[in-house]
Amino acid sequence: MEKINIYLVDDHKLFREGLKLLLKNLDEINEIWEASNGEEFLKGLSERRPDLVLMDIEMPVMNGIEATIRAIEQYPEMKVVALSMYGDEEYFHKMIDAGACGFLMKNSDFSEVKKAVINVLQGNNYFTEEILNMLINTFKTKHQAEAEEEVSLSDREKEVLLLICKGLSNQEIAEKLFISKRTVDHHRASLMTKTNTKNTASLVIYAVKHKLVDV
Repeated sequence: MEKINIYLVDDHKLFREGLKLLLKNLDEINEIWEASNGEEFLKGLSERRPDLVLMDIEMPVMNGIEATIRAIEQYPEMKVVALSMYGDEEYFHKMIDAGACGFLMKNSDFSEVKKAVINVLQGNNYFTEEILNMLINTFKTKHQAEAEEEVSLSDREKEVLLLICKGLSNQEIAEKLFISKRTVDHHRASLMTKTNTKNTASLVIYAVKHKLVDV
């Protein structure tokens, strides 16, 4: 993987400095830029174009949700991973709608941060297990009475969808199912079309909500 540039957006200077110090030790990292709020981050985009943004949700001046919406409107290919200390379902839905493709708790081990960075740059989503479990439990309790939407999936699509929900990359799915990566790419695109989802993160949420997989 080519060296990448990361934009770290968080209003806590000590947290930024600590994470930056750890990220600098990764061979994959070229430059790391910092911003203390969404507005500062957006201004910085006029001069800096990151491969990945690690975005805090709760910040003064402009929060991470608004900053993500505005950034992705300008640069649709931008990859944003949300950082949060919260377990509020509403935050995650808003960040997914804004275009985030990953979620990390701020108390995650650094090994998980590295895994999230690599997964997202490879075009996949990344949820910490804590967040995924929270979402699953939320939907189990809040949406039991909700009518399940009819989406017709083939057995192979169901297999691929389950592995996507478990956070596997397309290459890892291909190896596990003994099929080509191109075939997995095709299945992923088909799944997003059938579920009318715009990115892998929203596909995972849809799959869990509508009980298309048993994660």
